[in-house]
Amino acid sequence: MRRTSSSLSDSVTGLFTKRKLDDATLEELEDALVQADLGVPTAMRITEAIASGRYNKEISPQEVKAILAGEVEKALQPVAQALTVDREKKPFVILMIGVNGAGKTTTIGKLSQKFRQQGLKVMLAAGDTFRAAAIEQLEEWGRRAQVDVIRQAPGADPSAVVFDALKAAHARGIDVLLVDTAGRLHTKTNLMDELIKLKKVIARQVPGAPHECLMVIEAPTGQNGLQQAKMFHEAVGLTGLILTKLDGTAKGGIVIPIYQELGVPIKLVGVGEQIEDLQPFDPKSFAGAIVGEGDS
Repeated sequence: MRRTSSSLSDSVTGLFTKRKLDDATLEELEDALVQADLGVPTAMRITEAIASGRYNKEISPQEVKAILAGEVEKALQPVAQALTVDREKKPFVILMIGVNGAGKTTTIGKLSQKFRQQGLKVMLAAGDTFRAAAIEQLEEWGRRAQVDVIRQAPGADPSAVVFDALKAAHARGIDVLLVDTAGRLHTKTNLMDELIKLKKVIARQVPGAPHECLMVIEAPTGQNGLQQAKMFHEAVGLTGLILTKLDGTAKGGIVIPIYQELGVPIKLVGVGEQIEDLQPFDPKSFAGAIVGEGDS
C-alpha cells in the first residue's frame, strides 16, 4: 500500500499545511480522493465529514488523516469477508477468474500452499488451455506447492479438463479443487460463454459447486477493473474478489466503488510476490495504510 499511502498522504500534507479549511481546499482534497480511486460518492462524503464543524478553521494534516482513515474504514466494513473452505463439501471447488496479467495463476499457487498448510488436500485443474505456456506455469506452481495438476494438451476443451479433474478429485479424496481458467477478455462473448459452460459442467458433477467464483483483479487497473468485474459478475455471479498488486499502485481505493456497485466482497489482497503477501482483507489496517495515517 506504500504508493497509495504516499500519494494520498503527500496530497493531504501539502493541502493542510498552514491553510484553512475553505472551499478551494476541500475541492482539492476531493480531487485527491478521486485520484486514489475511492469513487466520487465516497470522496464527497469524506470531505463533508472533514468540513463538519471545522469549516474556515485551520486543521493539521494529522487530524485530516485520522478522519480520513475513520471514514474509509467505515466505508470498507461491509466489504471484508474471509475465504473459508467447508470441509464437509468434498471437493470444495473454487473457480478462478480474471483477465490476463492480473496474477491469477500466481494467486492459485499461493492459495494452494496456504490450503496445504491448513492440512487440506489440494488439486489444480489446468482449465486455461488457450494461453501459451499457461499449463506449464500452473504445473510449476503445482510442483512448488506439492499438489497434483490435472491437464490436457494445449487447445483442449476446458470443460473436458475440468470434468477429468472433478473425477480425479473424487477418487483421491481431494478437499479443494482450484480451477484455472483462460484470462479471457471480458469483451469477448464467446469466451464468456465458455466460462458459463464451465460453471455448468462443475455444477452437474458436484451439486452446489462451484462453491466460490473468485475474480483476481489487479488494483492498478482502477476503473477499468471495475468494468471487468461487472461483466464477469453478470456472466457467472462472483462470490468474491482477490485484489492483487496493491504494492504497485496509487489506486488502492478501487475496492470501495467495486463493493458499492457490485456488492461482491473482497476475500484476499495481494501486496507482493511472496506467499505470505496474500493476506485476508482487513478494513482497519487497509484504511490506515491507504491514507498514510501516522505519517508526517
